[in-house]
Amino acid sequence: MKTLEVDLGTRSYPIYIGADLIDQSALFNACEKASSLFIVTNSTVAPLYAERLTKTLEKFGKPIHKIVLPDGESYKDWKHLQLIFDDLLKFGADRQTMLIALGGGVIGDMTGFAAASFMRGIRFIQVPTTLLAQVDSSVGGKTGINHPLGKNMIGAFHQPVAVIADLNTLKTLPARELSAGLAEVIKHGAIADAHFLDWIEANASALLACDTNAMGYAVLRSCEIKSAVVSADEREGGIRATLNFGHTFGHAIEAGMGYGQWLHGEAVGCGMVMGAELSYRLGQINQAEFERLSKIIRSMNLPVEPPKFGAERYIELMQVDKKTEGGSIRYVLLEKIGKAQIKSVPDAQVIETLLATGAA
Repeated sequence: MKTLEVDLGTRSYPIYIGADLIDQSALFNACEKASSLFIVTNSTVAPLYAERLTKTLEKFGKPIHKIVLPDGESYKDWKHLQLIFDDLLKFGADRQTMLIALGGGVIGDMTGFAAASFMRGIRFIQVPTTLLAQVDSSVGGKTGINHPLGKNMIGAFHQPVAVIADLNTLKTLPARELSAGLAEVIKHGAIADAHFLDWIEANASALLACDTNAMGYAVLRSCEIKSAVVSADEREGGIRATLNFGHTFGHAIEAGMGYGQWLHGEAVGCGMVMGAELSYRLGQINQAEFERLSKIIRSMNLPVEPPKFGAERYIELMQVDKKTEGGSIRYVLLEKIGKAQIKSVPDAQVIETLLATGAA
């Protein structure tokens, strides 16, 4: 097992990465002071891991409740968030109640938002079971739900007390979900570590096969990169926004298609191709670097051709983005492979990118 720490002073917390961690009660020691425990999961993950986690938590002698939500991005909304609050109130949750998010990014985001909001803030633990959640969404305290007009536009910053990433849960992931998670792994190399991107390129086959050693390193290095960024800029006032490379275009794809039609990682992968194309057009990376990154993304069985919404619709969708300031869309671009920057770009150049990538 590997252990990292997200350094946020008194709100620092560990990230545990290893095999069969769901069964290790010592990793859940934060539950000792809880009055009750609520496992929030979904209909896909619950039959696989909820009973195991329940047995682990029974050692603390607390009342345990399970909240099982439907599975999918389309359920990341007010209606289904309300189901969490309904059960918390029904079963007498209080300020010492602990929530445990058992699932992928949707469950982690919704559980975290519920924890941030219930009684103005209670504690929660992240137990991410998808690659995307292990390398990205479970770390950093971003929580929230989607709105029909924009992804993740309603939420709060609320840090977990621990992240427990059990690598063996990745073995039950469908191939499409695994590829979606690999998009976020690629992103970390592209924006922060050119040598890591080299490693990803060299180990593509092992990653797609969910080789335990390869996956362990991919999760570890991704978490190292993200935890360092979060520790430096918790609330996305500066450098943390670079973690959104591919997300402005990607979120537009998700909203435009309807949430759940493309997986988040699929949209981010395609969004990175679009972001790299724009970076190339601005002269920040060369054609060979753009083509290489596109090839790596394609090699992970991710889409590289965006849906054709038209330039006007894409720009309309991208205006509803957390990085937009004063009506100006701020894009995360590659200054070079391994280093990102944030800047505003004239719509004319964005439209050229949309045309070049087939989006318009």
